Amino acid sequence: MNSPRRLLAGVIAGVVVIAGAGWAVGARLRSPADEAARRAAPAASLVTAAVERRKLVSTVVLSGTLEYGSPLPISLAGVVGGTSELQRATRAPRKGKIKEGAVLMEVNGRPVFALRGTVPMHRTIAPGGKGDDVKQLQRALRRLGHEAPASGVFDSATVAAVTEMYAKKGYEAQRPALTDRQTYDTLRKTVRTASETLATEKLALDQGRDVLPLKVKLDNAEQDLKSARTALEQAGARELTPEDETRLAAADAAVRAAEERLLEAEQALAAARTQPTPGPTTATPTPSGTTVPTASPTTGTSGTTGARTGTTGTTGARTGTTTPVSLPTADTRLLELKVDNARADLEAAQESRDLALRQAAESKETKLDELRKTVRTGKEAVVTADQALRRARQLSPARLKVSNARKDVAEAKATLAEYSRTYGTSIPPGEVVFLPKLPARVQKVSAKPGQRIEDEVATVTSSTFTVTGSVEAAESELLRPGMAASVELDTGRPIAATLTAIGEKAKVPGAEEAAAGTQPVLITPSSAKGMRTGTAVTARVTVGATKEPVLVVPVTAVITSADGKARVRVEYATDRTKDVEVRTGLTADGNVEVTGELTEGDRVVISGA
Repeated sequence: MNSPRRLLAGVIAGVVVIAGAGWAVGARLRSPADEAARRAAPAASLVTAAVERRKLVSTVVLSGTLEYGSPLPISLAGVVGGTSELQRATRAPRKGKIKEGAVLMEVNGRPVFALRGTVPMHRTIAPGGKGDDVKQLQRALRRLGHEAPASGVFDSATVAAVTEMYAKKGYEAQRPALTDRQTYDTLRKTVRTASETLATEKLALDQGRDVLPLKVKLDNAEQDLKSARTALEQAGARELTPEDETRLAAADAAVRAAEERLLEAEQALAAARTQPTPGPTTATPTPSGTTVPTASPTTGTSGTTGARTGTTGTTGARTGTTTPVSLPTADTRLLELKVDNARADLEAAQESRDLALRQAAESKETKLDELRKTVRTGKEAVVTADQALRRARQLSPARLKVSNARKDVAEAKATLAEYSRTYGTSIPPGEVVFLPKLPARVQKVSAKPGQRIEDEVATVTSSTFTVTGSVEAAESELLRPGMAASVELDTGRPIAATLTAIGEKAKVPGAEEAAAGTQPVLITPSSAKGMRTGTAVTARVTVGATKEPVLVVPVTAVITSADGKARVRVEYATDRTKDVEVRTGLTADGNVEVTGELTEGDRVVISGA
């Protein structure tokens, strides 16, 4: 029973296997038409991108290296210690931070100070020296707390401040050596000796027989000229001479006396005109034939007249009234004549006074003219005598000795002045190094203890980091100093920075030259936290950014028509588009700012049929 069943099952299984194999082979076999249809390209479709609204930032990216900024090689401007002996470093510079007033190194046991300034040290600053380097030194001394002037002259006050700066660091300021002091004393004695010789020769020349009389004549002429000038000054300062003052005083007295006489005459005339003149009593007939005696009011008879009139009336005669009588006035003709004479006398006195004043002025001017002439004559006499003396001296044999002695004095003084320029407390050219910025960092040390000082001794940098790199020439045209930037460390943390320089100004001394077709770029981070020199970083410089979110599309979505206007193709239905005119703006990272009849979310065509 079991065998037939097993046989049937085996047959069925074989059929199933054969059918499956046939189906598999049939599925893999295609006709030429099916194969051609399978290999044909699919129907073309549109590739679109959404219109976005966001801020757009355009940047220039570069790779750079972190270094301390402003590297500056340092070399000494001259000898240290004031001598030209072999210069050897007795203490080399030390790497690290250095402040103003610090001792950078020692040469032959003498210090080399680091001070802030832009004028390089180029000479020995000695007493009496002037210039911008001295003024720069004085400013540095004041910053260090020493009392120094701002005169630009290396005077005694500046010397005291320099001495104090050296002493504060445990050194002595450079003073003249023993041989220098001996040389200085010798030169001073030479000047004194030459001056004494010149004085002796000049005395011999002046006392010569052919010169002495002319010298006396010149002295007399100079004295006469001096006296004439003094007299002229005194005459010019004096208003009147004693004689003129006497005449003017007499004229003033005559005027006053005439004024008094005129006043007295006028007063007498006025009094006479206000009082009547007394005369004899006369009878005045009345209508009744009675005689009425009259008299001057000054006689006091008016009362008597009245009495007599009354008596007459009592005698039975015809009664009548008394007739008024006019009294005669005094005769003033004499007084008027006196007033006229007094007035004439006053006018004459005033004219005399005016005449005295004019005569005094004329007399003064005449006197001044005479004195001026005397001064001119005196000047001529002095010039004549001086010329005669000069001529005599030139012809005198002793004149050659005076001339030679004068040359010796000039040469001795010139030699002393030349030596004095560097004599006294001074600063040798190698004992100060002026750096543009302090504090600074000693980044590299070139001099070693015991080594001869010939070229660079060290390289200093600023205390801030910089990123040095380069960009393509085309990109450099987009950059401007002062642009905002960022520096990305290996931790991914960005640090704000500023584009400091481009091109030649961005070149760092000692750095490799930028590749052809590129421009060097210098970027300064705002913080040095977490930075290490030599670290490779990525910097981004912002060359443009929108203030607010704007509509943005891919650059490939914008096409320019034959009319020169920009357009985008907007898909408004499946595989159906329309052209929309736009205006483009900032471009960044493959996107471009657009304005037009677009809204956020619209789909614009970037490729496709």
